[in-house]
Amino acid sequence: MPVAELNIGRVRYDVDDPRMAGFVENLDRVNALAERAEGFVWRYQDASGAAIETSRNGDPRELLNLSVWQTMEDLERYVFGTLHVQFYRLKANWFETVPAPHFVMWPVAEGHLPTIEEALDRLDELKCTGPSDRVFGWEALPNAALWMKKRCA
Repeated sequence: MPVAELNIGRVRYDVDDPRMAGFVENLDRVNALAERAEGFVWRYQDASGAAIETSRNGDPRELLNLSVWQTMEDLERYVFGTLHVQFYRLKANWFETVPAPHFVMWPVAEGHLPTIEEALDRLDELKCTGPSDRVFGWEALPNAALWMKKRCA
């Protein structure tokens, strides 16, 4: 069954600030990489072509990433097994530490494209009830060795 994911981050500076250039200038590259990755199904895009104009509360420094993948393992391979991991390792340069949880995955029916509202509801569910069959984080992967290795590197 496919899985959707929502990741929320708060950038340290406005997206047009020169200190954000390394992130902003690579968004198209990283998004194109995702779209070519095995198991990629869909990603939310706003008028920017990415999702940098969408936030929960109108906060221009809050960025949302919402996508659908064929499996959790496909998402894991993309995040931690491609060029994406280099940007993941640099996230402290561009993103503030956000209280957990700020990332959630959940199963979706084949062909279903979640809305931002649905994704935020799933994140709230994870915050309120913890991981379950309905909502979970990386800990739900039976073999998260790749994630743990990259996370601790």
